[in-house]
Amino acid sequence: MHDRDERIHQRKESISRVRRAVIKVGSGVLTKDLDLNTEIIRGLASEISRLIKEKGLEILLVSSGAIASGLRRVGLSRYPVDIPQKQATASVGQGRLIMEYEKAFGDYDQKVAQILLTMDDLSNRRRYLNARNTLYTLLGWNILPIINENDTVVVKEIKFGDNDTLSSMITHLMDADILINLTDIDGFYDKDPRVNPDARMFPLITRIDRAIERRACRIPGAVGTGGMHSKIQSAKKVTASGIPMIIANGLVPDVIKGIFDAREIGTLFLPTRPRMTSRKCWIAFTLKPKGVIRVDSGACKAIVEQGRSLLPAGILDVEGNFGIGSPVRCVDADEKTIAKGLVNYPASDIRRMKGLRTGQIEKELGYKYYDEVIHRDNLVLI
Repeated sequence: MHDRDERIHQRKESISRVRRAVIKVGSGVLTKDLDLNTEIIRGLASEISRLIKEKGLEILLVSSGAIASGLRRVGLSRYPVDIPQKQATASVGQGRLIMEYEKAFGDYDQKVAQILLTMDDLSNRRRYLNARNTLYTLLGWNILPIINENDTVVVKEIKFGDNDTLSSMITHLMDADILINLTDIDGFYDKDPRVNPDARMFPLITRIDRAIERRACRIPGAVGTGGMHSKIQSAKKVTASGIPMIIANGLVPDVIKGIFDAREIGTLFLPTRPRMTSRKCWIAFTLKPKGVIRVDSGACKAIVEQGRSLLPAGILDVEGNFGIGSPVRCVDADEKTIAKGLVNYPASDIRRMKGLRTGQIEKELGYKYYDEVIHRDNLVLI
């Protein structure tokens, strides 16, 4: 456990840098008796409006709650289990959810906008940039974006999985300075505090190792799809891109105000590396790899230690059938992933040029677009 003075210092440092924040509110916070908790929504509206007006912060709200909002309206007494019922319930509930937000924020003269996204929207670079530009425009107009997964159309192939994953992607998309994940327990514990009275909370985590991940698997979510494991995966992604994250209890009154007053609330996860650009975050954390390129020790050293591009000479093998511009994993001889990047050549041509010097590419292929198989500007260390 870290010294309290050190923890408070880290809090103040992290909060003092925040100009733009993503706040994610989970189903366990927004749901009460299989319905929306409108009292919580009114509290969120009060706190977030104050941050925008008094501190001049830019806020993006990632909100669950569409299915809970629709349950009673469609006559269900429990959460649906099959996808068509979930989609239909969400389609009824989403309108009510945004209406409740509009009503609550309207009391503070704060305009809101509804944004519904799928993984497909953020995996496609053009649509990714379109979403980013729309959100920047809303912030410029002093309108609060309220973002949710588009449950009414989502299928397995384009599903984020949960809003924890979505919130980390929005944090990267918008170059936010912090991600605040509001759930129904006080922070990250060594075991589930709801069934273990002796559970110990961690106020500060500087590195997410396997022991932390194992503990997270033992703390399920009471409501919703995420649970603590998905929150830890979200924290891994944002801290690996240079952004801090806080897990805190959204059921506690004035919790957001307390966080921005740098009080020791919840669990703070510190960044593990310097800030990454939005484009590199997109490559590292949004795109799903279409193949694997195995590299030798020389190429591994050049990429990891010297920040170099991947050249054909260092390639040992290629897995998958992918095209130009596809995302791939680069692994070493022990199958350890060292980087992700976008390739300049299709898999079939990379197989032909592996092991060659750059001067031999054109003779082998009959053409040469680039010396590099993956340029360092499109390569991210993992």
